Amino acid sequence: MAWRFTLADTQTRDAFEARLRAIGAERYHDKHPFHRLLHDGHCTMTQVRAWVINRFYYQSRIPLKDAAFLSRCEDVDLRRAWRKRIEDHDGGLEDGGGIRRWLKLAEAVGLDPDYVASTRGVLPATRFACDAYVRFVRDMPMLDAVAASLTELFAPAIHRNRIAGLLEHYAFANEEALSYFQRRLEEAPQDVAFGLRYVLDHADTLDRQDAAAAALCFKTDVLWAQLDALHHAYVAPGLVPPGAWDGREGVTGDLEQPAKRVSA
Repeated sequence: MAWRFTLADTQTRDAFEARLRAIGAERYHDKHPFHRLLHDGHCTMTQVRAWVINRFYYQSRIPLKDAAFLSRCEDVDLRRAWRKRIEDHDGGLEDGGGIRRWLKLAEAVGLDPDYVASTRGVLPATRFACDAYVRFVRDMPMLDAVAASLTELFAPAIHRNRIAGLLEHYAFANEEALSYFQRRLEEAPQDVAFGLRYVLDHADTLDRQDAAAAALCFKTDVLWAQLDALHHAYVAPGLVPPGAWDGREGVTGDLEQPAKRVSA
């Protein structure tokens, strides 16, 4: 016989929030081998640069997915709250924004920012994963689209660890180079407070809770797939696919720029 769930089967608000947070504890990409190599200071400059190039593509898709979300949002209060996300990443006409701060990191690691912004060297799997996220937010129900953003619940911890790890281990790391992560420590908690409240308010049946949890799992897959691609292409087995960054194009500094910070 088919199971029929009733309102009594719906998780309480606190239990459902705990379920969402457990997804991050199990599936967030801070557990990926490439992430650990980067934060522990074991990446070469080629690997660091590949990460910067590919992660830029993800950063550049965020305002596109948020614009897609807003284009079908009829709730004016939701639009007013959500449009801040685009401003955080795109900045103003002349300055500011996470995309410009990411290109400062590109400069710091010895890459031409124009080359990085062109996205020419992005791995195919990075492109597919990030474009899939844009389509998900564009096409799925509003609740699912908001729930997919809740990886921000887990972002502040990864940003704090990233800042500490890069400063400790890498010669390029300084306040300006890492300004993207520092700023996200302020922005992400504001975004996630609104998004989490929206999901908890609207996931009011078991089916909706399941859909929101599945959306968050999808987003963790998007992040994990990007690091899978980086590891496969630039760590092991080191098979760079045709058209992806070859380790030389767009490098403005020394190809052999040392990655490690030298202790005094």
